[in-house]
Amino acid sequence: MPNIEKHAPGSFCWIELATTDQNAAKAFYAGLFGWVAADFPMGPDEVYTMFSLDGRNAAAAYKMKPEMRSQGIPPHWMIYVAVENADTTADKVIAAGGKVTAAPFDVYDFGRMAVLQDPTGAMFCIWEAMKHTGTGIGNVPGTMCWADLDSPDQAAAAAFYTAVFGWQIWPGQDNSGYLHIKNGEEFIGGIRPPQHHNPNVPANWISYFLAADCDAATAKAKELGAHVFMEPTTFEDVGRMAVMADPQGAAFSLFQPLRKQ
Repeated sequence: MPNIEKHAPGSFCWIELATTDQNAAKAFYAGLFGWVAADFPMGPDEVYTMFSLDGRNAAAAYKMKPEMRSQGIPPHWMIYVAVENADTTADKVIAAGGKVTAAPFDVYDFGRMAVLQDPTGAMFCIWEAMKHTGTGIGNVPGTMCWADLDSPDQAAAAAFYTAVFGWQIWPGQDNSGYLHIKNGEEFIGGIRPPQHHNPNVPANWISYFLAADCDAATAKAKELGAHVFMEPTTFEDVGRMAVMADPQGAAFSLFQPLRKQ
């Protein structure tokens, strides 16, 4: 079922774009994924854009504030992890060696969140749902399906997230050095081998969006102004994927699952 009513604790439950040009981002993702944008006021001259697919929440976007840009923070997609208690989880983050960038706070009556950083430098958010449960649709093209952590210290990252979320993290069968992340019974992401990490890029999470046809979606993204870092590539027994950045510079991946015979 593509409709999602509730997210299990420890799962990726929301994704949010910080961009330098909100209107351009709306046009890009509408063209690429068919997202429908709706703007909601959130302060003087500020709006929060909710993207939907088939009438269900799929993602969101906001315009970066000047102070974020002055700190050198680039446009990016931020992942949210579902938790039962944001305050307790923030305490776990500190105990496990991470940092609390923004202490838990209520977002009206939608939920409670915090902005956090793992010991290797990657940023992420947690979400204790109230009225807003997070993404309401999945398993269809244009929805988030996976997330990879790109970190210089794979072992430290694995230990941290296991302590905070109880994730099971272990290598696969291919000796690639890639670590798989399992939350409960569900595989949700992975941690890339540290030798693939670019030392000039801070540790980060990169999100994957489902594509019915990775090649066609990549071609469409290029038409819309995306910069492609990795052209569509087939990974044996996995699927076909591409890595790119939207016209403002926020990186993400496209993923076309392996077709079942």
